Amino acid sequence: MRSRFRVLPLVSACALLLGSCANDFGYGIADLPASAGWQPLPIGAWVLNDGLEARAMVFCPRDVCIRPGFAALVAFEGERGRRMEQALSEDPAQLARAFARLAAEKSAERAAERQRAGRKPLPPAPERSLTSYVRLDSPDSKGVMVTIRAKTTARQGVTAILYGWQGDRLLVALGVSDEIEAAKQDAQAAWRSR
Repeated sequence: MRSRFRVLPLVSACALLLGSCANDFGYGIADLPASAGWQPLPIGAWVLNDGLEARAMVFCPRDVCIRPGFAALVAFEGERGRRMEQALSEDPAQLARAFARLAAEKSAERAAERQRAGRKPLPPAPERSLTSYVRLDSPDSKGVMVTIRAKTTARQGVTAILYGWQGDRLLVALGVSDEIEAAKQDAQAAWRSR
């Protein structure tokens, strides 16, 4: 009897937490259903930026899916939407370089931490990846696909981005996978769900 009373408050607290998160998952993406392993991610409270609305985010983990991936549909308002469209339309090479720059910034942070700790900085690592992009324009959307490939192995990461205006909002559909066709299909599924 004693253990039941200890478990009951824990179960009640978990039920309340789950109930309070029930509306935070968005509506999902119809072409990427839970029955195929796609799990909706909570989007309600985590996006706190003005002018950005997360409409749907789904993830298919490696242990469940034959083809793991991530897909999302987000909307940008006003000036934020215009800046995002400009970045995607005018200079996608800059976007590709931004992906590559993230790794360089992390490396510089680690070197600074080593130096602050009184340790000798590691020699700069050779560039281990190549970043490229291609346009994905279609009649109902514009798009770009960014691919990051390892130089020494066949590993890669691909992000397909489709975008277009719906009223005063720029809608952006993302598909992320390790396969080009999978990323493109997942972004197209997110785009159709708009």
